[in-house]
Parts: sequence; structure tokens; C-alpha cells
Amino acid sequence: MTCCEGWTSCNGFSLLVLLLSGIILNAIPLVVNSIDGDEYFQNPISCFQWWFPGIIGAGLMAIPATTMSLAARKRACCNSKTGMFLSSVLNVITVIGAVYCMLVSIQALSEGPLICNSQGNSTYSCEFSLKNLSNIHPESFNLQWFFNDSCMSPTDYNNPTINDTMASDGRKSKLHFSSEENKYRTIHFSVFLGLLLVGILELLFGLSQIAIGFLGCLCGVSKRRSRIV
Repeated sequence: MTCCEGWTSCNGFSLLVLLLSGIILNAIPLVVNSIDGDEYFQNPISCFQWWFPGIIGAGLMAIPATTMSLAARKRACCNSKTGMFLSSVLNVITVIGAVYCMLVSIQALSEGPLICNSQGNSTYSCEFSLKNLSNIHPESFNLQWFFNDSCMSPTDYNNPTINDTMASDGRKSKLHFSSEENKYRTIHFSVFLGLLLVGILELLFGLSQIAIGFLGCLCGVSKRRSRIV
């Protein structure tokens, strides 16, 4: 097995782990929302998970390249210049999916969970677009909604419903790990930070496979030798 096939096989296992991680991370807030339903906080974590950055972007769009790369271990599909070229082409889809996963995660981290946006319980209707991404600046991407004791604005304390909920959770004085607000903020932060890292790693592996695939296409790969008995 040449270095091209060896690296392709390594990329295949890495992409397999990453796509499974992306699917699992994307499913976490969906499962929590279905289990922990609340009339007031109808969707307290986020609605960016419904853009499926991990399931579609980091997951389904990485399957073709992952399958093709794993075939290199048996020196089957990738044991030719055509196979290496095809692996590079399929990884373009992986790169597109990884970028999509990263962009959705960045916007979700910038806006914070829905529980931190009491106005209509929505973050700009969770609209994902390049226009919204262009409005994200380094000074606004400070994650204060996560690092502050509470992400509730002072005006929210005048709301009796929120006030009673916060009092019962112990959020008036200090944010506790057992509070509902901290629970949803932690889930939101962990999920989309994880998806962002998954997208970055998939992007790097995808780009490296595009380069190594073209190298294998130009330089050739090893041929399966017949065994002499």
C-alpha cells in the first residue's frame, strides 16, 4: 500500500468517527426537547439544530467520501488512478458539508439558546443566512450569554412567570448547575461547540484527501500482485 492509499484509509476512519460524532451531537438537543417538554420554554435550547448541521452537513454529506476512503484499506476502489480521483471529487461534498456545519454552529453560538432570548422565545426566528452571518463581528461574538451568571435581561425579572421560575431554580442570586437555565445553556454551548470542532476537522481531512487524491491520480498507486503458489 502506497502512502496515498495509507493516508486515504486513515482519512476514512477519521471521517467515520467525525460523521458519527456530528450525528450524535445534533441529536442531543432534539432528544432533550422531546423528553423535557415545557409549556413556557417550548424549545429552550435552540432551533438551529433543525437546520441539521451535524446530521446533514457533517453526517450524510460525508458518507460518500468516507465509504470511498475506507475502501482503500482493502486496496479495492482506490487501487487505481480513477479511484483516487473519485475520492478527491467526493471529498468536495464533504468540504461543503463541513463548511455548512461550521457556519450554522457559529451563528448558533453567537445568538445563544432560546432561553436567553425571551422576546417571543426566538432568536431572529433562527433564520440561517449569509446575511445574518455577516452581522456577526468579533466584539459581538463574546459568548456572554454563557459566561454570565444569568443570560436573562433585567427586564425579565418583572415578568411574574419568569420570576417564579427563576426563584424555583435558584437563578435570582447565582446560577447553579442544577438550574434549568444553566442546563439548557450548557447543552447549547456543548453541542454547537462540538459541531464547530467536528466541522473544522472534517474540513481539514476533506482538503487533505483532495490533495492526496490528486497526488495519487498523478503519481499512481500500487497494483495488487498475483500470489504465486
